[in-house]
Amino acid sequence: MKLTKIMTSTVLLATAVSFSTVANAADGGTYQSKGSVEFVPNNTVTPPTDPENPGKEVTPTNPDGTDPDPGTAGPLSIDYASSLSFGSNKITNKDAVYFAEPQKLKDGTVRANYVQVTDTRGNNGGWTLTVKQEGQLKNETTTNKELTGSVLSLTGGAAVSNTTNVVAPTVSDVILDSAGAASEVMSAKVGQGALTWLNVFGTLEDTQVEGETVKKNKAITLSIPGTTPKDAVKYTTNLTWTLSDVPSK
Repeated sequence: MKLTKIMTSTVLLATAVSFSTVANAADGGTYQSKGSVEFVPNNTVTPPTDPENPGKEVTPTNPDGTDPDPGTAGPLSIDYASSLSFGSNKITNKDAVYFAEPQKLKDGTVRANYVQVTDTRGNNGGWTLTVKQEGQLKNETTTNKELTGSVLSLTGGAAVSNTTNVVAPTVSDVILDSAGAASEVMSAKVGQGALTWLNVFGTLEDTQVEGETVKKNKAITLSIPGTTPKDAVKYTTNLTWTLSDVPSK
């Protein structure tokens, strides 16, 4: 009986080993499939966003309450640039510096003035944004047609975005040349400045004007000599913003 038990155990063990070998040989193996996604440059117009909450779409207005022109279309675009107003001021024979009024939004809120650029080319090629003043502030309908010697400056810029893991473009202070020379205001090297970036000029500050406290942007100034004759009219000029695909060095 003892011998029989040992032989039985041996037979069962051999049977188990044989079954395991058959099961392994029946495995289905492995196979790999793929997942992919492709991106192409975006040619649509990118709407303006909030300087204080980049990525949130807003609707800016011009200083006179009219709607601004739409931004440029294409994968490298100027989405928006603030028009600047320095308000209504009393005529004086003293040198004076005037501060820009805030950027107004349709919902009644105000922000610092800004310019917005988008790069969705997808090549990280870099770019350069310039601005130039198209002549001195003028009014052709009056006696003293030009504010001779006045100087418009944009300073205190900061590059802001809701983009992550992208190197920010560089911003520069600008003293505009009324003769029409272009000045670099924001630029990106190769590998920088992808997606949407705003150059926000300064911050808004409470300022006393004629005994009233109002919000002004002291980073954007208009300096006018006291010796410059001024008539009781509105003087205007145009600012031309140009975005090129030339990266900064």
